[in-house]
Amino acid sequence: MSRPDTAPDPWRAPVIVAQIPDAGLHRELEASVAERQAMAEVAGLREILSAHASFDVVPKSGGRVQVTGLVRGRIGQTCVVTLDPIETEIEEEVDLMFAPEAEARRLADLIEEGQDDEAPPEVDDPPEPITGGIIDLGRLATDVLFLAIDPYPRKEGAVFEAEVTAPDPEDHPFAVLKALQDKKKEQ
Repeated sequence: MSRPDTAPDPWRAPVIVAQIPDAGLHRELEASVAERQAMAEVAGLREILSAHASFDVVPKSGGRVQVTGLVRGRIGQTCVVTLDPIETEIEEEVDLMFAPEAEARRLADLIEEGQDDEAPPEVDDPPEPITGGIIDLGRLATDVLFLAIDPYPRKEGAVFEAEVTAPDPEDHPFAVLKALQDKKKEQ
């Protein structure tokens, strides 16, 4: 799910794993105007009008952390058919497991090899790595929002109609040969 480490992180909300209480914690995040503008540039969007995330962060056994919640946003795009500006509502649920980097890598390798017997039963996909003891909820919310974006947005009711023209019987690759053959018959 995560972007390459070289990608910019316009929306940051780091949580230090060691400071998460046993009962877990709740975080409400709202991206600022500057963060939304930077996110829109990274995603190639016309604009991001709003971005909000609500997360519950709960520690689990083995140093793992479960993050559940909801990411909502309103984005401005351009219709691929009419080229009109349109706005789209996004609402995505989140339920991810994070694990220390070494364990995340080990579980990912086991699952990839089809030997996921060692993976905890609640882990269907490899966990996301906890990097440097921190889970960045802002980056997580950004990734979830970006993955939900329709790459080919259409204005409601917009339909692409390709211009269809009947082929000219005299306009085909062998028309010149046919003309030569017809000329030959006339002689």
